[in-house]
Formats: sequence, structure tokens, C-alpha cells
Amino acid sequence: MPYWGHFLIWITAVYIVISVLLYYVQDYFLFKPEKLPADFIFHYENQEVEEYHLETKDGAVINGLHFKTKHTKGVVLYLKGNSKSMKGWGKFAVDFTRHSYDVIMVDYRGFGKSIGKRTQENLKNDLQYVYNKIRERVPEKYIILYGRSLGSGFATKLASMNHPKMLILDAPYYSLLKVTGRYMAFMPLSILLKYPMPTYKWLQYVTCPIHIIHGTNDTLIPFKSSVKLSRINLSRTRLWPVIGGGHKNLNNFESYHTMLQQIINFENEKIDLSTTSYKVKHTSKKS
Repeated sequence: MPYWGHFLIWITAVYIVISVLLYYVQDYFLFKPEKLPADFIFHYENQEVEEYHLETKDGAVINGLHFKTKHTKGVVLYLKGNSKSMKGWGKFAVDFTRHSYDVIMVDYRGFGKSIGKRTQENLKNDLQYVYNKIRERVPEKYIILYGRSLGSGFATKLASMNHPKMLILDAPYYSLLKVTGRYMAFMPLSILLKYPMPTYKWLQYVTCPIHIIHGTNDTLIPFKSSVKLSRINLSRTRLWPVIGGGHKNLNNFESYHTMLQQIINFENEKIDLSTTSYKVKHTSKKS
């Protein structure tokens, strides 16, 4: 066998080994969980919090927190990112309770006190189960879905299958396949990736108002991802750029909190286009 034949076989073998390794270790790169002991006590200053545990059909346990307000206007189901646990993420609940919205937050399987085998299908089913529990007590017209980074895909999927008041996406990805493809363009990710999370596919079936918030300096999930997403369900979507914002620091921008306040109090009023310049023709021809 010629030299180039041996070289080709060697390259093919290495490629196959890398592909197999990628398939089995991708959870390590996609998820950065923080595990908490069963007796850990959550505490947040000036917040009334109730902890709960939900058991799923396959025996998993989903740990969650309910941040309560006295005169609630509704409920925000907050779906967090891919790292840590509610221990740290819980501090963001105040951004909604200050507007008199209760907040429900959960840890995904393998995070915090939640246990169970983690797959894309299991995670989607878990969150639908949580959503069902909420709407047993609260009409959907008072439920807001908020998805942050990894949670943006799950929030979009939930919104596509239900009828919440609105969907808010914070630093969303077009699909996880696209995000990972930036770093491993030479790998057959469409076959290997366990969590393709095609947000762009699910977004077209959402029937409620959609608000997308994204930092213009986000280097992990580029701002252009949200620009592309905003064009999918155009009549229902508004894009809110946080100028200079990155991926993990939007809460440090006053503009983010101003936007969130406007979104939370958003009323989708129908505009009488006949009283506007809509479709007014412009011409340079002389009459």
C-alpha cells in the first residue's frame, strides 16, 4: 500500500476516535452543573421563597423555587443557563418580583438538588410538566416565559406548544448546532450532537408576543444570532439590543432593566394603520 494510503487510514481512524469521544463527553462541555446537598437551604434577602420537589414519571426529581409577591400580576417561569445552580441564579428573580410577578425557577437534571438522566427529550418533558403545574393554578394569559442562554431554546419550545402571555429570550442561540459548529466545523455535529436545540424551528410556531434581548458585544452567542431569530416570526417579535453588553453581564446595564420594565408592562394594542404613513408611496416624479 502506498504511503498516502496509510496516511489516509490513520487520519480516518483518528477522526472516528474523536467523533466517538465527542459523542460521549459533550455533556461535560455543554453543561457546567453545580450540585447541592439535599439539606442545602436557599436564602435570598428581601425575598419570600418556597422550595418544592417534583417527581417525574421516570423517577427523576426536579427541584424548584417559588419567589412570591404579595399582590402578584402573574408568574414568570425563568429558565436559566447551562452553569451553576439556583443557588446563584436565584438572585435574578428580583428583576421580576419588583414588578409584582412571582418567579418559578428550576434546576435541570444533574444541577443543584435535581436528579435524573439528562437528555434533550427529558428536559423538554420536565419543563412542560412544570408549566402544567403552573397553569393548574394560574391562567396562561398571566404566564411569562423567560429563557436565558441555554434556557432560551427550552422557553421557545414551551411557548410553541402552549399559549403564555409572552416569550422573552435573553441571549438566545439560533440553534446549539450552529453555536458548536463555530468551534468544530469539521465534525459531523448533525449526527453527533445530543442537544441540537433548533430554536429557529420552534420559534415559527409561537403565537404570543416575542421579545429578544441581546448584548451587541456577546462573543459566546453573537448578536447576529438574535437578528436572524427576529426575522422568523416577524409580526410578533421585537429585538432589544443592549449596546455594549456581553453574554453574562446584561444585568449590569441600566438599559437592560429599562427594557425589561417596558417589556413586562407591555400591552399589545392594535394600531390603526390607516392613521399612519403605512404604505404611503414616495415618488420623485414631477406632477
